Amino acid sequence: MRSHYCGAINESNVDQEVTLCGWVHRRRDHGGVIFLDLRDRDGLAQIVVDPDTPESFSAAERVRSEYVVKITGRVRRRPAGTENKDLATGMIEVLCKQLEILNAAATPPFPLDEYVDVGEDIRLKYRFMDLRRPEMLNKLRFRSKVTSYIRNFLDGQGFMDVETPILTRATPEGARDYLVPSRTHPGNFFALPQSPQLFKQMLMVSGVDRYYQIAKCFRDEDLRADRQPEFTQVDVECSFIDENTLTTLMEQMIREMFHDLLNVDLPVFPRLTYAEGMRLYGSDKPDLRIPLQMVDVADLVSGVDFKVFSGPANDAKGRVVALRLPKGAELSRKQIDDYTKFVGIYGAKGLAYIKVNDLTQGAEGLQSPIVKFLGDDIAMQIMARVEAENGDIVFFGADKAKIVNEAIGALRIKLGEDLKLYTCKWAPLWVVDFPMFEEDGQGGLTAIHHPFTSPSCTPEELEAAPEKALSRAYDMVLNGTELGGGSIRIHDGAMQKTVFRILGIEDEEAQTKFGFLLDALKFGCPPHGGLAFGLDRLVMLLTGSRSIREVIAFPKTQSATCMLTQAPGEVDAKQLKELSIRVRQPEAEAKK
Repeated sequence: MRSHYCGAINESNVDQEVTLCGWVHRRRDHGGVIFLDLRDRDGLAQIVVDPDTPESFSAAERVRSEYVVKITGRVRRRPAGTENKDLATGMIEVLCKQLEILNAAATPPFPLDEYVDVGEDIRLKYRFMDLRRPEMLNKLRFRSKVTSYIRNFLDGQGFMDVETPILTRATPEGARDYLVPSRTHPGNFFALPQSPQLFKQMLMVSGVDRYYQIAKCFRDEDLRADRQPEFTQVDVECSFIDENTLTTLMEQMIREMFHDLLNVDLPVFPRLTYAEGMRLYGSDKPDLRIPLQMVDVADLVSGVDFKVFSGPANDAKGRVVALRLPKGAELSRKQIDDYTKFVGIYGAKGLAYIKVNDLTQGAEGLQSPIVKFLGDDIAMQIMARVEAENGDIVFFGADKAKIVNEAIGALRIKLGEDLKLYTCKWAPLWVVDFPMFEEDGQGGLTAIHHPFTSPSCTPEELEAAPEKALSRAYDMVLNGTELGGGSIRIHDGAMQKTVFRILGIEDEEAQTKFGFLLDALKFGCPPHGGLAFGLDRLVMLLTGSRSIREVIAFPKTQSATCMLTQAPGEVDAKQLKELSIRVRQPEAEAKK
């Protein structure tokens, strides 16, 4: 039907006849000559329709924005002075010989302009219109390039693309499962996979050796800007490999991708231990573009009368840190109050600070109501430890370590954003040596990654001191966002049973839930490991988008609703009966 895409014609096509199809982006009537900007996925072309072609001119008078049309005409250079250098096709135009209206269009719910500010709910309701915008089409096009690049790289490294089941059984992977009732097995349920984890381990037992899949995954959890109930991950697994070899290979893929798609040369990824990340940044996914670091000062304030500091300093689960902001003494009282409210979101009870006016005056050169509670000597020792300079401000966090890490870690990011403290555009790293377990808040332990991650010790050492055990896990982080995470897996049945016992999963329960895995480990399971990238997050960062919803064709809202189809929706009683399901009304609805 067409000979060219609108954005593909240029000066090399001058005097050629072309046929274009697309949507009318804009119509302009200039004193008897009608100009149409015709748009398709590749760009815009200016169409000139004059009265010399009466039928086409009459049709052009009827068209409006978003009408679907077919244009046949001759490419010519634009008259001198009318060129548009900001447009790829801005040096030429098409003189229309024939115009055919393929379909009319109702008035769009919003202008399809790249810079129009439209509420997200409206954009998602009319997503089929929103995706027509060049900005959105370009993001989908770029996403396609990323997936093609990944496939080509992994194919070239000997990986096999293998699909794994979508209907499976529930496994404990840290989030709630989406359940699917079984009609043929009344009262039983499938679960949609949170990841292909166990299946890819089965593939390693099967001898596939190198597997990958661009897989749909599902998690029924609270949503944030970088979360969706269904998302896409690049899943990778290898046999006979250690963590250094695997992370080096994945780093190579990302660095080459940045070079080839963005013309950006990323540095070699530094490696940061989990402990270092929490100590310096309060985070296991630190944004290294921001030069600010947290400094522990608990030992200096443990003996002061100021209980706000000395209390956490003497608590085994407490922490007291200082965060120096160079030239921060310029902050106004209102700005400091706003930052105090901000850390309150994370549970902090306040935000103590000291402004450094003149260190040559000793404590007299420090401005803060807390100096008198600390004492001059301690205050100056703190200034020396954080290497404060005149004009700085030093913020403090003092509470349970978890609250301090989250509050001051978030403050560090907020200061970096607000005050433009970034030292570079891209800051990748690997975070390694994660703890194997963390407290679950109920006196037990839970796996930080998942229960199939291999610890870096023997089963006996693990059982003797599980709270001190480190895992062979690693996360790839870019600009404060976790791009992917993985680990060397457990390939020994005794070790797997030990981990299950520590997590409170006894042998009988383990056999019921994971019998197929435990059986597989008996039959010559090779050492193996893998990693999964969040494809949506990766494309979000590469395109500079605000959330992953901007790079997913049909995303859900924060409440896991599809505005386009109004899913989830009710089903009729007949369907429920076939599935042996009875719906219990919410309590408030039942009372009505």
